Amino acid sequence: MDVTDVIHGKVDDEEKQHFIPCQQIAMETYIRQRQLIMSPLITSHVIGENEPLTSVLNKVIAAKEVNHKGQGLWVSLKLLPGDLTQVQKNFSHLVDRSTAIARKMGFPEIILPGDVRNDIYVTLIHGEFDKGKKKTPKNVEVTMSVYDEEGRLLEKAIHPGAGYEGISEYKSVVYYQVKQPCWYETVKVSIAIEEVARCHIRFTFRHRSSQESRDKSERAFGVAFVKLMNLDGTTLRDGRHDLVVYKGDNKKMEDAKFYLTLPGTKVEMEEKEVQASKTLANLTPNKDSTKDSFQIATLICSTKLTQNVDLLGLLNWRSNPQNIKHNLKKLMEVDGGEIVKFLQDTLDALFNIMMEMSDDETYDFLVFDALVFIISLIGDIKFQHFNPVLETYIYKHFSATLAYVKLSKVLNFYVANADDSSKTELLFAALKALKYLFRFIIQSRVLYLRFYGQSEDGDEFSNSIRQLFLAFNTLMDRPLEEAVKIKGAALKYLPSIINDVKLVFDPVELSVLFCKFIQSIPDNQLVRQKLNCMTKIVESNLFRQSECRDVLLPLLIDQLSGQLDDNYSKPDYEASSQLLSYLLEVLDRKDVGPTVMHIQLVMERLLRRVNRTVIGMSRPSPHIGSFVACMIAILRQMDDSHYSHYISTFKTRQDIIDFLMETFIMFKDLIGKNIYAKDWMVMNMTQSRVFLRAINQFAEVLTRFFMDHASFEHQLWNNYFHLAVAFLTHESLQLETFSQAKRNKIVKKYGDMRKEIGFRIRDMWYNLGPHKIKFIPSMVGPILEVTLTPEVELRKATIPIFFDMMQCEFNFSGNGNFHMFENELITKLDQEVEGGRGDEQYKVLLEKLLLEHCRKHKYLSSSGEVFALLVSSLLENLLDYRTIIMHDESKENRMSCTVNVLNFYKEKKREDIYIRYLYKLRDLHRDCENYTEAAYTLLLHAELLQWSDKPCVPHLLQRDSYYVYTQQELKEKLYQEIISYFDKGKMWEKAIKLSKELAENYESKVFDYEGLGNLLKKRASFYENIIKAMRPQPEYFAVGYYGQGFPSFLRNKIFIYRGKEYERREDFSLRLLTQFPNAEKMTSTTPPGEDIKASPKQYMQCFTVKPVMSLPPSYKDKPVPEQILNYYRANEVQQFSYSRPFRKGEKDPDNEFATMWIERTTYTTAYTFPGILKWFEVKQISTEEISPLENAIETMELTNERISSCVQQHAWDRSLSVHPLSMLLSGIVDPAVMGGYSNYEKAFFTEKYLQEHPEDQEKIELLKRLIALQMPLLTEGIRIHGEKLTEQLKPLHDRLSSCFRELKEKVEKLYGVITLPPNLTERKQNRTGSMVLPYIMSSTLRRWSITSVTSSVISTSSNSSDNAPSRPGSDGSILEPLLERRASSGARVEDLSLREDSESRMSKFKRKDWSLSMSQVIAEKASEPDLLSPARKAQRPKSLQLSDSRLTPFHGSSPAQSTPLSPPPLTPKSTRTLSSPSLQTDGPTTAIVPPPPPPKSKPYESSQRNSAEIAPPLPVRREAKAPPPPPPKARKSGILSSEPGSQ
Repeated sequence: MDVTDVIHGKVDDEEKQHFIPCQQIAMETYIRQRQLIMSPLITSHVIGENEPLTSVLNKVIAAKEVNHKGQGLWVSLKLLPGDLTQVQKNFSHLVDRSTAIARKMGFPEIILPGDVRNDIYVTLIHGEFDKGKKKTPKNVEVTMSVYDEEGRLLEKAIHPGAGYEGISEYKSVVYYQVKQPCWYETVKVSIAIEEVARCHIRFTFRHRSSQESRDKSERAFGVAFVKLMNLDGTTLRDGRHDLVVYKGDNKKMEDAKFYLTLPGTKVEMEEKEVQASKTLANLTPNKDSTKDSFQIATLICSTKLTQNVDLLGLLNWRSNPQNIKHNLKKLMEVDGGEIVKFLQDTLDALFNIMMEMSDDETYDFLVFDALVFIISLIGDIKFQHFNPVLETYIYKHFSATLAYVKLSKVLNFYVANADDSSKTELLFAALKALKYLFRFIIQSRVLYLRFYGQSEDGDEFSNSIRQLFLAFNTLMDRPLEEAVKIKGAALKYLPSIINDVKLVFDPVELSVLFCKFIQSIPDNQLVRQKLNCMTKIVESNLFRQSECRDVLLPLLIDQLSGQLDDNYSKPDYEASSQLLSYLLEVLDRKDVGPTVMHIQLVMERLLRRVNRTVIGMSRPSPHIGSFVACMIAILRQMDDSHYSHYISTFKTRQDIIDFLMETFIMFKDLIGKNIYAKDWMVMNMTQSRVFLRAINQFAEVLTRFFMDHASFEHQLWNNYFHLAVAFLTHESLQLETFSQAKRNKIVKKYGDMRKEIGFRIRDMWYNLGPHKIKFIPSMVGPILEVTLTPEVELRKATIPIFFDMMQCEFNFSGNGNFHMFENELITKLDQEVEGGRGDEQYKVLLEKLLLEHCRKHKYLSSSGEVFALLVSSLLENLLDYRTIIMHDESKENRMSCTVNVLNFYKEKKREDIYIRYLYKLRDLHRDCENYTEAAYTLLLHAELLQWSDKPCVPHLLQRDSYYVYTQQELKEKLYQEIISYFDKGKMWEKAIKLSKELAENYESKVFDYEGLGNLLKKRASFYENIIKAMRPQPEYFAVGYYGQGFPSFLRNKIFIYRGKEYERREDFSLRLLTQFPNAEKMTSTTPPGEDIKASPKQYMQCFTVKPVMSLPPSYKDKPVPEQILNYYRANEVQQFSYSRPFRKGEKDPDNEFATMWIERTTYTTAYTFPGILKWFEVKQISTEEISPLENAIETMELTNERISSCVQQHAWDRSLSVHPLSMLLSGIVDPAVMGGYSNYEKAFFTEKYLQEHPEDQEKIELLKRLIALQMPLLTEGIRIHGEKLTEQLKPLHDRLSSCFRELKEKVEKLYGVITLPPNLTERKQNRTGSMVLPYIMSSTLRRWSITSVTSSVISTSSNSSDNAPSRPGSDGSILEPLLERRASSGARVEDLSLREDSESRMSKFKRKDWSLSMSQVIAEKASEPDLLSPARKAQRPKSLQLSDSRLTPFHGSSPAQSTPLSPPPLTPKSTRTLSSPSLQTDGPTTAIVPPPPPPKSKPYESSQRNSAEIAPPLPVRREAKAPPPPPPKARKSGILSSEPGSQ
């Protein structure tokens, strides 16, 4: 088992159990086969096979897995720390007297004096033995024993293992029939030290037999021996020894006296000449057979026996006094390991030589050098762990009382003769050993005084010390080139003697000596060494004595001051900071006597120097932390009197200003740039505590010296306030960011420093008096930071400063307002809240305190109250914005909040912040690939600019690094970016409008024809894209958020969302629900009750709505291609309808149409789609009911329109597939489908219905005409179907033709004949070759159907919206020939317009029933707005204007409505006034209201702008000026509006 990690302490788990598997060595059967018999004498004998045990063990260790078959030992291990005595004491339950102690085979790291050991380890390695007369190799057993030179056996001298009692003989393992057995068996031989020289180890070799009788008769066949000590007195060397095997059968083999005369090892034998043959007659080494050999290894662990002859000569110096000099010189060559083993004996020998041979000074120098050598040896990293051994020797075993005389004498000689180059190396070595040399000197002096008391030679000793320093001073004053190595060594090692010398020498005089020593070094020489030397002096006990400090401190401060001087060329910051650190550390101790004057001295001389050093250092400097710590230490140790005294040391007022300025700036810099790691809490808190006290002390200086009018220093006060605020807002003091435990700990130890400094800021502000106006608005931001600190008491104390600022500006500005303060507060509040500060509690408290103070003020009560509410509103929006940005992944919610904030800044005309948020919104849209919305957003920025060469003010250049100078350049760049976004969003119509405006600028103002050419190319591509490119129309969804669980900007509100391309309602709902995972989806589309709105949960309602199309008047009655119209079906819309069928009255089993009513809800959004968001809030909701008859008219109109569209497509493009036409015709002609017209006839064309509903006469006539109108359309459809017929479709066509003949005959008979004009179905030559589909509106179809009408067909319509018609066919064109008739017969035109509008409402129902595509559902009413009075027109908000007010025909017709602030509520069936039929074609037909002015509006801006529609603005509060007419009784109306006055 490998126990390395356990021994090294890496694994220390005593609970863990380790499994040691058993390894099988010899099988029982194998043993039986060999019939190997153990020695009957030693029962614990090991059985070995042919393979040596060592190789078996090596295999086991190398093997990764052992086939142990479950056999083994479970053990647990524990490492016991400490030496043997300590372990026996601490772990007596584990280690007792019976525990075996195995000592290390070798020496431990430290051999303490008195630690005596004498162990000899002998290992049997291997042998080779001739088999002689035997056929097989011998079974050799080696017996080992210890004898003295007399041949006496040493009893129990051999120990086979730790814990064994000694044995007299050791017998090896026997290997069966192995010629070269390998044993590797180690035993320990323990002999008394004095016996070693007389003893040797004898090995005898014997053959063992497996038969007991023969085994007893076997005798030893050989002998070998080894002596433990050599002839020169050194011990047997460590390592392997090849022994000579002697053979012989006589008794001489056991006669020690005989064989000891022979060589024991092969080496000895080679060296020794062969003795006479007669001596070896009977016992000879086996020279003939060189195969017999035997090898052992020895290792001697002895603190008394050395294998080095030189060391042995020194230790036994008395026996050979004439060799002392030789041995002392040879000592330098002895291996260090050997010396440290015999350290005590060696040192004893040296001092004995010095004392006993005192007559000869030669020995003094040799002993001194030897002592220096030994001390240097122990100083070596290899033996540095023997330092404690040396110290133990000095203080416990050293006894030479007069050694100090000789040692100091030699040392003085060396230093005094430093210029002797032959002595340089000796002196350098002596200086390195100075610490321990002086310990010997001082200990010797102490022992002398202890034995003999104070004697006459006291002065002699002191003089020797003085002489030594004098010699050093002389040495240091020599030119630098000479002995620079010695000088450096002196500076490095001399301070190490202080603590020892102080014991027997006057400390104050010693301090003086060291001062002179330092002063003896020329300036600018050995600077670092000198500083390090002074640092060691400060670290010594000398500096802890107050009277010694009086001597040393001025010197130290002088040296430091010189280093930190601004003019010093190369200061050593590292050494200086270290010296200053240790110096301040000592002064901070409580056990070093009085320090007040010393601190004052440091403060006067060094504080400013340290400050300037810190100011001058770069922040990455590795030394800045040390100097800041020194500065903190000085300030920390200064008491109030120190501060006062320090200020009094400045000679002039300007000096004080300079000092305070640099201190404030430095403190603020250090607070802002964390010098220490954020998690080093203690250091940061200490710094803050010290800075706080210093700031407060300096604040008193400010108040005392710089307060009155004459001496007021604005910049100084300003720096003070900014420093105090930076301190208060520092992250390490924000307790709420820490855990509760950490917070409690900090408050307990340091308090909440924010409150302390915050209250001081408040007091200092109020102290300013009339000077306050100088700090408005510059101090608004800093004070705001203070009030935002989440500490209630601090907030309550500092928020009133805001009111004080308002009051101050109101009183002193001369304008009677506080606009500077207001603007600055709004700016800073935006920055701070966005940066993560502020909360709901702050909003409430700010509003409460400001209102309280304002209401008490005579002049600020109204304007102050308005301001307080304004700030509260801003805070609410900003907090919502921040919450969403930080915690909500939903980009949609982020956009909503951004727009809310935009609204506020637009109202306040804060263009700078407004533009910043515009670009945040633009970025959000761009990230979501909402390019259209991004374009509308940028358009709001472009709106603020004009086509002029006026320079741009900085805030207009907020983003994207537009390096432009004039507004025209910026606007041009914005237009190019906007056009690019419109292009990406496939809004080519908008891009064209902007490019026209830009082109006019290029052509007539800046004359950039190249740019114009590129622009026109782009515009051409836009036109082409409109006709050719695929452009899927988005769907619109109404979403209601109900319940208190939603954020305030969503709660209980309905929004219309513009879906993405190809996005269906299911996907859209899923997307919304992922944003609100806790929301519950409502299954019903009916508005929820109050219980749901008040619920704490979240309920979401989502359904599809249809946009109400509003076509430009210029498209009326013209063959406009379908691709152009598609744009208006889903864009530039503000109204959306949702139809829900329901039954009124009893259900008619024969005809369900009779009771099928429609409830149509119209939603009007705050802004037109598309705009700056993909959704807008619904501001108005109106609901109306559509009767079954009106529903039928709508259905017929839609059907006719569909047939017309399909017929036109097939007329224009003969390649289209005929299948859609087949299905359409089948569904209408075949009477089995939908009941045909018969359902209408049964339901409405009866006498009973007319009697019950006489008012529906006109509608019934209209329905009949629509049925009649279908015939010519179907005729054309059947004709085209016949032309494109295939064989498979022939039966179907025949059936369709026969059915149609019957149908046509019946309809013409009942409802008359209508003929269509030929241009409907003519195939016209296409100009460009592209497929252009004309669009013929249902109203046009209806007009064509009136050509021979004599009956009074009156259509009625319902107003589904204020500014846009709800369906095709309701533009009033059918009525042109009838208007004069109706007017002449006295009929009321109002009725006509009402009915026609109701018609338009009906025309959109049943779209789903007919499976109409988006391109077929046209809600168009081009001329209907002509019938409206200006009061009934929809008024767009400012940035939603479609055309300029100059183009509006009704501009001045109704002054009351010329600048309305809000769209009036929608009222179903509102009465219209028809002014003149000719208005249908006169001018634009959408009443456009002049926009309210934008922020900082320019009078010339509107005249420069074309009729391009610009992006929707932010919602603003508006009021409806004109009350709407009363609604009719037949309709129910719901109006949603949150604005006052809109009900």
